Amino acid sequence: MSSLEESDVLQELAELPTFHHPVVAPDQSRVALYYDITGRNEVHVLDLETNTLEQWSDGEVPRNARWFVSWDADGERVLFHLDEDGNEQNDIWWLDEAGNAAPLVQFDGQCVIADVTNDGAYLLFGSSRDGQMNVFRYAFETEEIKKLTDHDRAVYATTASPNGELIAYSTNETDDYDNRDVYVANIDGSNQRNLDIGEVGAEAIPNGWSPDGDRLLITDNTDDLARAGIYDLETAEVTWLGDGAFEEGGVAFLPDGETVITSRSRDASAVPVAYDLETGEGREFELPDGVAMFNPMGPSNIAVADDEVILQFTAPTRRTELWRYDLSEDNYEPLIEAEYGPFDRAFFTDATYFTFTSDGVPTTRQAAVEHEPYKELDIGAIFFDGGQRPSPLLVNPHGGPRARDTLRFNLYTQVLTSLGFSVLQVNYRGSSGRGRSFVEELIGDWGGAEQGDVATAVEHVLDRYDWLDEDRVVVFGGSYGGYSAFWQLVQYPELYDAGVAWIGLTDLTDMFEHTMPHFRTELMQKYLGTPEENPELYAERSPASHIEHLAAPLLIVHGINDRRVPVSQARIFRDALSAAGFEEGPDGDFEYEELGKEGHASTDQAQKLRMFQTLEEFLNRRVDLS
Repeated sequence: MSSLEESDVLQELAELPTFHHPVVAPDQSRVALYYDITGRNEVHVLDLETNTLEQWSDGEVPRNARWFVSWDADGERVLFHLDEDGNEQNDIWWLDEAGNAAPLVQFDGQCVIADVTNDGAYLLFGSSRDGQMNVFRYAFETEEIKKLTDHDRAVYATTASPNGELIAYSTNETDDYDNRDVYVANIDGSNQRNLDIGEVGAEAIPNGWSPDGDRLLITDNTDDLARAGIYDLETAEVTWLGDGAFEEGGVAFLPDGETVITSRSRDASAVPVAYDLETGEGREFELPDGVAMFNPMGPSNIAVADDEVILQFTAPTRRTELWRYDLSEDNYEPLIEAEYGPFDRAFFTDATYFTFTSDGVPTTRQAAVEHEPYKELDIGAIFFDGGQRPSPLLVNPHGGPRARDTLRFNLYTQVLTSLGFSVLQVNYRGSSGRGRSFVEELIGDWGGAEQGDVATAVEHVLDRYDWLDEDRVVVFGGSYGGYSAFWQLVQYPELYDAGVAWIGLTDLTDMFEHTMPHFRTELMQKYLGTPEENPELYAERSPASHIEHLAAPLLIVHGINDRRVPVSQARIFRDALSAAGFEEGPDGDFEYEELGKEGHASTDQAQKLRMFQTLEEFLNRRVDLS
């Protein structure tokens, strides 16, 4: 403890080594990942036989490890995304063991690695070069690039068959904007055909091919809760896995072709499940309480042997580790253990999961838009007791909005509890993990019932814990959580004493016009229609339309290179406040900061520390933390 008292706690937290995006090489002998043990995110490769880490890159890769890495077919090169200071307009590069690096694809717009064919002939990638996100093919031998799809809606989850003759992907060609279907096409993009999995309006995606290439692992939410299944390309039939009691998504086939791994959502946890396709029986991995994760984006290369896989495991007071799990023995061993620097694990704050009932309309006055009660739902939330008595409260709505908070280690939460706050996270209606109907509650209603759920959660914990100080309540969120922070402050001004809106949305019409094409269609238009179709909704649910209700000190923070939520969103709100007579400055009504060389948040240690310090300085000025 003495070492903590003598050091800068925020710096020590920011510098805790963290890895990202582990992916297994084709020969199953190595794992590539980002790791910042040197102080900067660099590509490292873990030898699975010796359990030694070797650093391959030395500054060639981005500081921010948002985007995943992949392997080429022979396992000699790692493929990575390179952007300019976090703007996510990725090109695709390769890196080898000697540290040589060079570009493969340099396009305008965003490029995203999808797959490499097993024969090494092609790299498949998505790109928004021509407007919408579609699939392209790069030929390694000739360097020729061919566009394979030309859909009006974004194309996702592209994966190549083992023999390199087919691709599977997901997109939507129906009039139902919520729909998503699985397509199969030849490797040259010809003969594109919809597999017609599930009903129109539901979402189906491919998760990967069986080793023999005759079957696809898919996930579909026709029955509300997402469910994994095996699609037989010869019979066009689906064999569904599990009993549908939990939301469950496909992860990968194992090399034997008769075992499939899925990920099961349960409350605020995630548990892997192994299915024997011969018997149809599934069993959960035997793991401690917490969250077991596979790569949420990028290739699902997880097998390190016929019956062994890698996974990431975390819990509220346990930093993420990389484990090897043996399915034949149902045991695990660490490959990369978490480091805690000067901290004992007892330093970190544990969490409690609970549920409460909400009709989307809290007791607190609605200042900006008045809503009638919505459907009454059980809403899940996570609470971190910061330990102070009395304790200030900080509510931290998640981004997405199609995402959820889980019982994992969260560095920002631990920073906030180290400053003295108790922290509340809310899986409001529209969050993932609860099924299709729960997600669709948010369609056409941003700034409505989901924000009421957040405010109701605040009222609930203030009533539940009498040691929480109702005069020191703060809201802080990023991305859609930043939208929530703006909205909470203008909709429920009597509830909050300060707020921090980070990379948040303020003017929905401007967001529609200036975000990336696939965010325009798959986020804005999917949830709200277009500004032309629904101009009143776009105006009414924009926080910038209601600045007169701001009554608490506000910090606005935004990365200047953000292309998801452009910095114009922050500037519009700032300028509207100034025009309305609100005073900017450390003692004024609001404070404003743009973060250089940064886009939509960052995993870089120095940039994380900058954000931690920005938070600390504002909160110390605006909230009595004594």
